[in-house]
Amino acid sequence: MSAFQTETVLSVRHWTDSLFSFTATRDPGFRFQSGQFAMIGLEVDGRPLLRAYSMASANHEEELEFFSIKVPDGPLTSRLQKIKQGDQILVGRKATGTLIAGNLIPGKRLLLLSTGTGLAPFASLIKDPEIYDLYESIVLVHGCRQIPELAYGEQLVEGLRGHEFLGDLIRDKLHYYPTVTREPFRNRGRVTDLIASGQLFDDLGQSGLDLESDRVMLCGNPAMLAELPAMLSERGFREGNHSEPGHFVVEKAFVER
Repeated sequence: MSAFQTETVLSVRHWTDSLFSFTATRDPGFRFQSGQFAMIGLEVDGRPLLRAYSMASANHEEELEFFSIKVPDGPLTSRLQKIKQGDQILVGRKATGTLIAGNLIPGKRLLLLSTGTGLAPFASLIKDPEIYDLYESIVLVHGCRQIPELAYGEQLVEGLRGHEFLGDLIRDKLHYYPTVTREPFRNRGRVTDLIASGQLFDDLGQSGLDLESDRVMLCGNPAMLAELPAMLSERGFREGNHSEPGHFVVEKAFVER
């Protein structure tokens, strides 16, 4: 059996000059946990050209969704950004990744800290009812450079708040904190700085980082993924993985950024 399945693009939406999302069919046999990623791509000159992409769809949804950056000279994204409805993509049959609930020891508040397209795995997680059974509060943080880059996340959260089944859970438990670095906005600053200073928690009206109750997932730019784990470790947080759950987990597989 091939390591990849061929799926059909169902929709494409361009959010900015540098960001787009798309949905595709999902093979009934493709299983994944919310927060995981798979290798996806295109056939180029008779060979698969693939990169790791987190599923932005929850594990229970019938369609697959992906959220991607556009890299003008990126071997894959320079082509992928031109896909349209009816085109075919390749999706690896095996999903993996560290951003799953089972890699964290039980806690009360879950912090989902993302920048850019690092939001994708958290889009999957916050659409999964099971995550709300595990935590009393979930904080979704999304950092971008400019306001238009927040549009995908803003529409996602707004849609969930009005969702027929998830709406009540979302309203009671999900706290969304978008922030930008390069123009005036109600929340401004780098995710790392907002966590370190406590500004993020002050803005939300919540208590600061607490080792006993807080669990953290990280996905985003290399700077954040270097700084925040170091800061968490200094405060006694232990990184988790498939072998041993911990206080925080980091996704180290990247799409072109």
